[in-house]
Amino acid sequence: MDKKPVYIIAEAGVNHNGSMETARKLIDVAAEAGADAVKFQTFQAEKLVSKFSPKADYQIKSTDPKQTQLQMLKNLQLDKSQHKDLAAYCQSLNIAFISSPFDQESVDLLVNGLNVPCIKIASGEITNAPLLFQAGCTGKRIILSTGMSTLGEVELSLGILALAYIRPDGPPSLELCRQAYASAEGQSMLKEKVILLHCTTEYPAPLAEVNLYAMDTLKLAFGLEVGFSDHTQGIAVSIAAVARGAVVIEKHFTLDKKLPGPDHQASLEPDELKAMVKAIRQVELALGSGIKMPSPSESKNRAMVRKSLVAARTIGKEELFTEENLAIKRPGTGASPLYYWGLLGKKAARDYAADELVEL
Repeated sequence: MDKKPVYIIAEAGVNHNGSMETARKLIDVAAEAGADAVKFQTFQAEKLVSKFSPKADYQIKSTDPKQTQLQMLKNLQLDKSQHKDLAAYCQSLNIAFISSPFDQESVDLLVNGLNVPCIKIASGEITNAPLLFQAGCTGKRIILSTGMSTLGEVELSLGILALAYIRPDGPPSLELCRQAYASAEGQSMLKEKVILLHCTTEYPAPLAEVNLYAMDTLKLAFGLEVGFSDHTQGIAVSIAAVARGAVVIEKHFTLDKKLPGPDHQASLEPDELKAMVKAIRQVELALGSGIKMPSPSESKNRAMVRKSLVAARTIGKEELFTEENLAIKRPGTGASPLYYWGLLGKKAARDYAADELVEL
């Protein structure tokens, strides 16, 4: 059972705080840690939130409470030239550049301007039908986060993507999306193109609300590959998700948790990111093939730790084997104790000294 390595996304997000120097340092950290990709967020603040949009509680705690969400996001957005610069820098370090788009112009920039390998759809956009449809129409692979969602909402979003993949010329409708999801062609495209990420959309996410078993539910419900977007503190839950079969791990990281900004406190610092990547690769090795058979390293120990049938005392030729004159001892180079009962009552073919291996 050959498995692809877990795809590890180091989520820089908006932890660059609007600084290109910080953004490049984040890319350096992700590349050095051994992540497969570093992910940013692509948006235009005025298209993302209204001027009346309040901050989330975790944003209020970690940023200036007098600052509106719109003002906060304006300070964190990156323009087209900055995106191109960061993508080129990623290429120079042999790490993939990906991003989450939050509007249709951002999808166009990522796909047609930067030719990203895949599109990551954030949990908050899972009901954004026009954005989902546009993302699917690009034909790119999509990683879809499912935080805050019910199975019904996930199914409908997959229907939108299915329709976009098989009928990109539109016009779309929810009924056509449902039909596309139910079609063999739509299901085939979803299996080829889409990975679902289980996620708990809180920063940091409480351990009691992570619900890793939901990964199994998603996989059973939709038949798609499933990963995990981890908002918990530390690296333990990401490692556990890999052990449960996650094919993608996405984790926020920062240069310093004490930096101002909405996501730093729920992020890993450089040494923690490196430790997470190392631990995931170790767990992958430990997961193995799933075939239950002796491993190469333990095969040499079978003879030493298993047992054989031996003479408990001196046994004469033609003497009957009994519970009193048979014993089971190491090494395991002789007849297996599995044959013990079948040997009882039979005659010894020759003389045996005490502790000598008994022949069948």
